[in-house]
Amino acid sequence: MEHQETARILIAGTGPAGLIAALAFADAGFPVTIAGPEVSAPDGRTTALMTPALKVLERLGVLEDIEPKAAPLKVMRIVDATGRLIRSPVVIFRASEIDEEQFGLNLPNGALGPALAGKVAAHSGIEWRRSMVKAWHLGAAKAHAALVDGSEIDASLAVAADGRLSPAREAAGISTAARAYPQAALVLNFGHSREHGFTSTEFHTETGPFTQVPLPGNRSSLVWVVKPETAKELAALDDATLSLRVERQMQSMLGRVTVEPGRQIYPLSTVTPLRFAAQRVALVGEAAHVFPPIGAQGLNLGIRDIDDLVGIARENREDPGAAAALAVYDLKRRPDILARSSAVNLLNISLLSDMLPAQMARGAGLGVLGGFAPLRAFFMREGLRPGSGFAALAGGLRKPTRQR
Repeated sequence: MEHQETARILIAGTGPAGLIAALAFADAGFPVTIAGPEVSAPDGRTTALMTPALKVLERLGVLEDIEPKAAPLKVMRIVDATGRLIRSPVVIFRASEIDEEQFGLNLPNGALGPALAGKVAAHSGIEWRRSMVKAWHLGAAKAHAALVDGSEIDASLAVAADGRLSPAREAAGISTAARAYPQAALVLNFGHSREHGFTSTEFHTETGPFTQVPLPGNRSSLVWVVKPETAKELAALDDATLSLRVERQMQSMLGRVTVEPGRQIYPLSTVTPLRFAAQRVALVGEAAHVFPPIGAQGLNLGIRDIDDLVGIARENREDPGAAAALAVYDLKRRPDILARSSAVNLLNISLLSDMLPAQMARGAGLGVLGGFAPLRAFFMREGLRPGSGFAALAGGLRKPTRQR
């Protein structure tokens, strides 16, 4: 066993989750080695990060670099744009309803990735090996990784931030329940003639959500979920035609639309591991959960994974990868991950379903949310910080004053 407070952490993967994990562990005083290539490919997508996730980035000194390039999310709206018999009423969530200035920020990935990479590269407590892990050897006392460049690393804990097909997860023998959806997301940014008022609108359609999220100025990002063949057809249109299609789909809500260069298509699937840690490997980010892009959950959930994992490691400094520590992590993450994944997958399936009961359930659920402010506040609080909706409800029951 290594000396107190010197147990090494190995992080596999250099996407946002891996880079944030490296900074968070180093911030907690652990020696960190991160393995993975430089952040290279330009990513046109954006990530909506909620306030708790932003607080983590602020603590790690990353937020100030990216905040000027982000737009606040103050209002979130759900519009039923299906042509079905039973349609849901429009539901509007306002941050001000729960005494918050904003729900979070919409950050361009092209700003987030480089800002994180710069901080990691400059951190004296982090060693960055710019090479992938070729092979894992997971023993009772340590995790051993052999890298493509021929070097090797031993660590008490291996953090799998290596994506949805996670080789580290496979090496740890963790199986997954996976499902591919008959959907793909077309992702792009666009300009518009009217102001968005820091409002994000999720139009629910028969093929999935069409989600507009504000960017600075009169610009927004778009995630349009359609059938895979439709995504290809849309992506192949010229700018003027696609601009018109986007404008029509959002009922000219933001006036005239001008799509910007750069379109990406992502197939949709869901992956849920049967465990979130085993054999000195803890899963975070997409290694721990993959689901459709509904309700801005992905990286927010990944940052909660990292926050919980670092918290448990702090209490087990000598051997954070020990079986008992990993069992605590698995237990702690399970309800949050399964609740979020189930909710998103159920909503997605209900959108795809022509069955009347599914439409009624979705309509009733959104109808109750739209018409009942306390329940809406509960969902908003839960969406930001799991458990805080219940805490606010309990507080409200104890005393009639307004709870912050």
